[in-house]
Amino acid sequence: VQLQASGGGLVQPGGSLSLSCQASGYSLDEYAIGWFRQAPGKEREGVACISTTDGRPYYADSAKGRFTTSRGDAKNTVNLQMNRLKPEDTGVYYCAADLGISYSDYDADYDYWGQGTLVTVSS
Repeated sequence: VQLQASGGGLVQPGGSLSLSCQASGYSLDEYAIGWFRQAPGKEREGVACISTTDGRPYYADSAKGRFTTSRGDAKNTVNLQMNRLKPEDTGVYYCAADLGISYSDYDADYDYWGQGTLVTVSS
């Protein structure tokens, strides 16, 4: 499964960005989906994920109330809407997918990764 994340860019604090993760030739309906980010000089961390069991999204504390992830109308797409962005949200954002888990915020649990898209929150 090849994944491609897109939608990153430069945004001012308090602004919004919408990221998209698209799979080439595959439906993501049966895959657990994870969104991760890696800030400069820091380890990659989980931001949000979508369960295959009940379809619910789960969020890191840093993302709760500001980020929303959902499966797109197209079965090969997942979205991450990010609102009220902060400078500490800056980093490369990755989407990941896996068939063997329900959901996880641990990057080692995911087999398939997109190439990442850079989000910069700065005035």
